[in-house]
Amino acid sequence: MSLDRRRFLLAGAAGAAFLGLQRLHALDAPRPSSSTFGALQPDPGGILDLPAGFTYRVIARAGTPMADGLLVPGIPDGMAAFDGGDGRVRLVCNHELRPDRVALHGSAFGPGFERLPRVARGLLYDAGGSQPSCGGTTTLIYDPAAGRVERQWLSLAGTETNCAGGPTPWGSWLSCEESVSRRDTIHARDHGYVFEVPAQADTLVAAVPLTALGRFNHEAAAVDPRSGVVYLSEDRPEGLLYRLLPDRPGELLAGGRLQALALRHWTAADTRNWRGAPQTLPLRQAMATHWIDLDEVQAPQDDLRLRGHQQGAARFARGEGLWWGRDELFLACTSGGAMQAGQVFRYRPSAFEGSPREVEAPGSIEVFVESRDPNALANCDNLTVAPWGDLLLCEDTQRHCALVGVTPQGALYPFADNAYNASELAGACFAPDGRTLFVNIQTSGLTLAIRGPFPTA
Repeated sequence: MSLDRRRFLLAGAAGAAFLGLQRLHALDAPRPSSSTFGALQPDPGGILDLPAGFTYRVIARAGTPMADGLLVPGIPDGMAAFDGGDGRVRLVCNHELRPDRVALHGSAFGPGFERLPRVARGLLYDAGGSQPSCGGTTTLIYDPAAGRVERQWLSLAGTETNCAGGPTPWGSWLSCEESVSRRDTIHARDHGYVFEVPAQADTLVAAVPLTALGRFNHEAAAVDPRSGVVYLSEDRPEGLLYRLLPDRPGELLAGGRLQALALRHWTAADTRNWRGAPQTLPLRQAMATHWIDLDEVQAPQDDLRLRGHQQGAARFARGEGLWWGRDELFLACTSGGAMQAGQVFRYRPSAFEGSPREVEAPGSIEVFVESRDPNALANCDNLTVAPWGDLLLCEDTQRHCALVGVTPQGALYPFADNAYNASELAGACFAPDGRTLFVNIQTSGLTLAIRGPFPTA
């Protein structure tokens, strides 16, 4: 039995505690609200407005040198924080770089790829045709007490458009490619996969695609610590919600069965609630689900979701952020709802999730939040569950973007606001002790560590 497998088995009882997550109650109708933390204060530094009593540090900046001689890549996106021992945090961060963004935002390899020889090419997933694929992940070790980054390095390389992903209960980060690029003059290999980065790895890891998780426009991943089932979102206007039933929980390279969610009693199989839809899903009404087996999951024609539709799988409006709560999964759909301003779904798995007995007590899904006012919530993307039980949603919209909190009583409130440029906020996650919140300002290439009077659980 591998060490990762043993860790997973031990994490079954402690996985939710490891992530610092709390169970939420059903929300009332969303409504604008003043922050439960108080009004946001203008930031003299012109980076991020926060409530009184909260401060931030810039702990990573695109283009600055790292310990491995490479540069911090641009476009930081999804990330997760892990226990680094002795009070340290290991923060693993995606970089959503695709070929047309490299010149503007910068890669780890420098403007002319002059630093590429510092990397063992065999560790890259795609060393490229005319240029290497420049997405991937960085890992940094941060000491919150001292407010100091001790080390940062490139931990996954040769991938493309690494958007979101998710932490695993066995201590790794699943990095998802939001890309279905095919081999061509730029790319030496097909893209559209998920890659695993152990949080405790201290150097660049080999980029090995987890092919059982399918090839599609991956966005995020979340793992049920009890069963090892992996849930996956797809950033398409008609995307699916997927799950992998692993052959060996905690060992994703061993393969498994990929499925898509369907609704048992809703014939339209459309969760988006767009105007003109034949059916509208009500708020907070649990709907029984079943899961459909998918075949040919490598999908060279990028048609996995389309074949899923033909089998009755439910459509979701740009499934993006996923985060595991306590016995429940939260999914952000960026363009869902009548105003296409965003939805959040909650999925509660069956007590027999993934087993033949699942039909006896199926899982359920509900519309947990649907924005009716873009001024209160616009186009939620990444999300996390705060240690005190609220959701925190990262906005990705055309105006300035906020971190929007959602209380168990249903109030929406701004926790932070980027009032200074049009960059989305991304990658919100808490340190394991719940005392530091990390977030990225994506196009600015900044990672921030926020401290202040956070509530306890």
